[in-house]
Amino acid sequence: MTTRLPRSETIWPNFYRVGVSSLPVIALTGTFIGMVLAVQSYFQFRQIGLETRLGAVINMTLVRELGPVLAATMLAGRVGSAMAAELGTMRVTEQIDALAAMGANPIHYLVVPRFLACLFLIPTLTVMADFMGVAGGNFLGVYWLEIDIHHYWSNSIRAVTNFDLMVGLIKSVFFGAAIAMVSCYQGFNCTAGAEGVGRASTNSFVQSFVMILLLDLILGIILDNFYFLFYPNGASFF
Repeated sequence: MTTRLPRSETIWPNFYRVGVSSLPVIALTGTFIGMVLAVQSYFQFRQIGLETRLGAVINMTLVRELGPVLAATMLAGRVGSAMAAELGTMRVTEQIDALAAMGANPIHYLVVPRFLACLFLIPTLTVMADFMGVAGGNFLGVYWLEIDIHHYWSNSIRAVTNFDLMVGLIKSVFFGAAIAMVSCYQGFNCTAGAEGVGRASTNSFVQSFVMILLLDLILGIILDNFYFLFYPNGASFF
């Protein structure tokens, strides 16, 4: 049996919906998260005289944790629920059964394009969330809280490594795969009626979010062990 990619007319619309259409909400969320981190962390750091280290904490938190998790959460809420509802409606109206009756493979035609779109585009969305979060934190920290920009960025450069960025991107790939599989599963196993479609959409988001947190914990433990292999003394925060 040969393996072939989906046709371009099925895969590119999914890439557009998952990637391009999600950029505004991802950018907005990342920006405000960076600002919130700056505001909430500044006063605690100021009490111990370490406000110049704020950039290191904000950027490390965004790159390793909040960037991929928030991008995946937004993807699960915006795209995952829509995929479950769309596939659930196709199941209820017997469109999936019609595809199978015509000799088409519903998994190859409906699931694979959505899976590939989530798998390949969520790292890009994560980078966007990271960039906008860093920009938002920098704006509020330097121009509003008046932290010296030289110390803000010099401490960030010492603290955040390329490995930290890779950790976030690796996590995002697993998050995207989990979102696609959970959403498609809920859609394909939707029960009859409008209530069933609504339940599939809700279950898709809830289960995807739980999977994101579970994978974040497991991957965090595994990747932290690799981190200390490459950086046995850790990054220099202070």
